[in-house]
Amino acid sequence: MNTTNQKTNFLTAVGGPRSAVVSILEARGLTKSFGEIKAVQGVDLKVEPGEILGLVGPDGAGKSTLLRLLVGVLDPDAGYAAVGGIKVGENPEGARELLGYMPQQYSLYADLTVSENIRFFADMYFVPPAERERRLERLFEFSRLKPYVSRPAGKLSGGMYKKLALSCSLIHTPKLLILDEPTTGVDPLSRRELWDILYAFSAEGVAIVVSTPYMDEAERCHRVSLIHQGRILVTDHPSAILGRFRDELFEVETENLEKARAALSGVTGIRRCYPSGSVLKAAAAEGSGGETLIRRALEERAAPFASVAKIEPNFEDVFLSLEESF
Repeated sequence: MNTTNQKTNFLTAVGGPRSAVVSILEARGLTKSFGEIKAVQGVDLKVEPGEILGLVGPDGAGKSTLLRLLVGVLDPDAGYAAVGGIKVGENPEGARELLGYMPQQYSLYADLTVSENIRFFADMYFVPPAERERRLERLFEFSRLKPYVSRPAGKLSGGMYKKLALSCSLIHTPKLLILDEPTTGVDPLSRRELWDILYAFSAEGVAIVVSTPYMDEAERCHRVSLIHQGRILVTDHPSAILGRFRDELFEVETENLEKARAALSGVTGIRRCYPSGSVLKAAAAEGSGGETLIRRALEERAAPFASVAKIEPNFEDVFLSLEESF
């Protein structure tokens, strides 16, 4: 599945200025606290038909709480969410008819087969009998679960279980699909297949909000909201967000990450340094002579290193730079 083509198709489908497109989801000033913990703080969001909005942030950023507010599982302390123009707090049943929701822990019936689980949810959503078989076949085609229709849900692998849960959320053909970390804990192939399913429904006009702790998944979305401590840091197209990184970024290969990090900490012109896998990343102010500055600081403090190379930032790097301003 070509991600670039999917983004292009979405932008072509909506056509013209974004303001001319009717939002299927709108949130204004959503706020929720649990005692002293401010889980969600004044969040505004808009999602249009056919758009995939990625809600990206680390664990504890407020992603799950925000999604629960959007679907009406939690009541906000302030603000509102509306689906298809229906305010969730005022008409929850009407709003829920338009959306599908897949929480992190989606409870399927372990003793029921794949087919029986989907049919159960079809009954729950009052899917007309005349439509049911057609929708089942279509979902089996997307999910590739047809060979396993007779297997109990409790016997499925993690990736297959997630695809079954997604199918159950889609059986009533919602206008809006809200998914809480659907790819967490699944293998790379299942992760890709889940995204293929999302792209297919997006192409048909279904709006999708998907949360993830994986920064690399941001590039799969049409737009991305980076969330930190219950606040939206920025919402924009992935390329535009990456373009907000104003520093020069370098990768330091070293056998002693802590010593190298200590050597660079506090050096004028080095804005931040942090481990990333087996290397150390260092962000230097533009025009500071970053590579020379880093090499000199490491040498003066006797921190061994193999190389220093300039690299392009990813979403994690942008997130860390934006986090500093909040």
